[in-house]
Amino acid sequence: MGTPPTTSGMLDPRMMAVVKKQRIQDFFFHKVTMLFAVLVLVALAGILVSLMISAWPAFKKFGIDFIWTVEWDIINEDFGAAIAIYGTLVSSAIALLIAVPLAFGIALFLTEMCPVWLRRPLGTAIELLAAVPSIIYGMFGLFIFAPLFAQYGQPALQSTLGQMPIIGPLFGGAMNGIGLLAAGIILAFMVLPFIAAVMRDVFAIVPPILRESAYGLGCTTWEVVRYIVLPYTQKGVIGGIMLGLGRALGETMAVTFVIGNSQRISESLFAPGTSIASTLANEFGEADDFHLSTLFALGFLLFVITFIVLALAKIMILRTEKAQGAKT
Repeated sequence: MGTPPTTSGMLDPRMMAVVKKQRIQDFFFHKVTMLFAVLVLVALAGILVSLMISAWPAFKKFGIDFIWTVEWDIINEDFGAAIAIYGTLVSSAIALLIAVPLAFGIALFLTEMCPVWLRRPLGTAIELLAAVPSIIYGMFGLFIFAPLFAQYGQPALQSTLGQMPIIGPLFGGAMNGIGLLAAGIILAFMVLPFIAAVMRDVFAIVPPILRESAYGLGCTTWEVVRYIVLPYTQKGVIGGIMLGLGRALGETMAVTFVIGNSQRISESLFAPGTSIASTLANEFGEADDFHLSTLFALGFLLFVITFIVLALAKIMILRTEKAQGAKT
């Protein structure tokens, strides 16, 4: 007669010890990873609460009007965030208008048309741009880009786009090389490698069989990108753009060098302005108690703006997925 089969209640003691050890390891692994995730939420909540507490005196005095008040008088302690918010949004929008098409073209070339021998060194060179410190971009913008932009770029823009009926005033005024447009261009160079790297990576994960099938049906490269690659990678593409936008919204030193740091709003993009980050960098070291509270209020508003932008991006992704689901 053979040996009776082993049941779960008659496991070898060594196997039972191994199973018990694995269960203990899984328990602690689960708790540790959950702790890491909770720490992120706690840190986020802590930052938000500390900003709100420090900014409360300013919000208590000015109320909701602080957001759209066009005033920044340090002597009389009359403050408003409209100028800084305007400069932040305009410079970031300019950066995205320039960087997104360039990043899309770079990612498309690297994944679809670039020779194999050139793909890796070119991709590495683009990624290295992300490692350049922002202070270097600022010095480049102030000492090299601004003089060239004032001598060649701004006159060319003023003589062409500046003569058009609707957008002409945007390219008028003094041409000194610094201002909102200069800040937006420098920001575009800073966010370009982030967006291009993310787009390249998500384009590369598209299954080759999808591309080959489309090419087999006679699609051109642009049709493959439009109907195969972009629908498959839309989450990653939007995520890369939002990553670049987050960098643009919070950039400090590079913007401080070239934006002009002027507390006024002008219809011309050539005019100097300011942003939330540059205002904080310029005034934080010499601010007294109430002035410091207003700077914390600006930081809190920057946090809120970033949160709203990310929320809108998430809503856009959900709507796109819902529309695609309805079509299928």
